[in-house]
Amino acid sequence: MAKVDNEIRGRLALVTGASGGIGAACARDLWQQGASLALTCHKNRAAADALAQELSAQDKSRKISVHVADMGGSAAELQQLFLDLETEHGQTGPDILVANAGYGRRIPDILDIPLEEFEYTLRVNLQAPFLLAQLSVPHMLRHGWGRVVFVSSIAAIGGGLMGVTRIADTATVDAASKAGLTGMMKNLANKHAHLGITFNDVAPAMIGDTGLIPDEKTVEGTPGDVKNIPVGRLGVPQECANVVTMLCKTGYMTGQSILLSGGLK
Repeated sequence: MAKVDNEIRGRLALVTGASGGIGAACARDLWQQGASLALTCHKNRAAADALAQELSAQDKSRKISVHVADMGGSAAELQQLFLDLETEHGQTGPDILVANAGYGRRIPDILDIPLEEFEYTLRVNLQAPFLLAQLSVPHMLRHGWGRVVFVSSIAAIGGGLMGVTRIADTATVDAASKAGLTGMMKNLANKHAHLGITFNDVAPAMIGDTGLIPDEKTVEGTPGDVKNIPVGRLGVPQECANVVTMLCKTGYMTGQSILLSGGLK
């Protein structure tokens, strides 16, 4: 029987969109598990720096770096991110990739969606995770170990929640991009499972304490109202982080999309 290696202590984790919400929770959890971190942010560098300082104060023996990168930018920008990773951490890629950064606007009617909006959403939600995985896999292959977790959405499943407000009404292009992300994950999982690299995604819905849904009042009167959620409350970013960490520590799980929705379908 092959040796089972689910140890993430001492690994390098790249977490995108780590300035707050789900990304920050994932970073904290992986740090607590003993990983070193490379954090990306786009517009909120101060929050990412504050997180890095908070965690570094807990353990000076491990490295945390912060990188400004627009996931909707050019491929060259992400290639530069990996060059910076090598400079900061001495590795050509991460052992763990958490592709969390995402983008979405409520434009539910296809007649109202500009092509530029469609293209930018796909660049952030689908092209960037593809490029990040493409850049990460060579390092993982050399070491025979890797964990890739995409942060998807309930929008990938059946088109998502449909309602009348900004929060509950899933935009067409957002649903398309997240469904594509899950399809890509399953394809890559099949191709890399025997090489020690797993691919999974977590598909959250109605997560509070984030920029999109700060509190329960934001979703009152919509399909995402806590009254409609079987568990009777919003989720919290730490619960997303719990799933991400579980996927990183469970090499026998690959090709799976985990719906984290409090029972919402």
